[in-house]
Amino acid sequence: MESRELARHWRYEELPGVDLLRARYVRKSFLRHTHEQFVIAAVVDGVEVFHHGGGDQYAGAGALALVNPDTPHTGRAGVPEGWRYGAVYPSSAVVGAIAAETTSLRGAVGFVRPVVDDPYAVRVVHQVLRAAEEGNALAADTLLRVVVTRLLWANGGALPRRDVRSAGARNAGRAREVLEARMAAPPSLERLAGELGTSPFALLRAFREVHGMPPHAWLTNARVERARRLLEAGTAPAEAAVAVGFSDQSHLNRHFSRIVGVPPGAYQRERKNVQEPA
Repeated sequence: MESRELARHWRYEELPGVDLLRARYVRKSFLRHTHEQFVIAAVVDGVEVFHHGGGDQYAGAGALALVNPDTPHTGRAGVPEGWRYGAVYPSSAVVGAIAAETTSLRGAVGFVRPVVDDPYAVRVVHQVLRAAEEGNALAADTLLRVVVTRLLWANGGALPRRDVRSAGARNAGRAREVLEARMAAPPSLERLAGELGTSPFALLRAFREVHGMPPHAWLTNARVERARRLLEAGTAPAEAAVAVGFSDQSHLNRHFSRIVGVPPGAYQRERKNVQEPA
């Protein structure tokens, strides 16, 4: 495998609700983060290691790394030469519609196991990406439905419901709302806990239990997600950085690349190409 790192993160207008990625990473290390969409990542060379569900998961050539929405995970190379993969990120609405049409699964559906060895499905994911690059809408849409259906049949299930019952869980939800509303100038943990009528340690413990990461890590992830929406709307990266609470564009660049996989400028250029086709 080559040592160069390359990545393209884009959208194809004929696949609404789906993000696309091709990448080769060697030294890349992804921060603990979540996605609003599903992650279906098909590894063709090397090994990816990602922390998920309390332990490290390994996806080698011919395997898929599968992550449900809002599920904290990381990502790094499992071998010195890194890993090469392609990924599709379908929204919950896209996956739910496919599940309702082709399976008996109902309600909020997702993947049961985070790693599945399935070389055929890996090839189909890359065929989706190739069809999107070639502008073949019929093939891209068909193949996406084929691979999602296959994975749901082999590894699909109903996602567990998260019932917020305890006072700690309610405080974690309220803390998230405060951080979303005051993203550019968030309070300290002590002040946030005081506003919610609890202690800093109790809030930290409850937040980790509910959201899978401490408040500061969750806030970084939320800032990047909001920056993505601003970039898609045409906001310059430097302006987006300040708007979401990063100190400057370099601060945004560092975190954006370690969560999305590409720098914000490259991300925005791909979105502009979709909105303004030649």
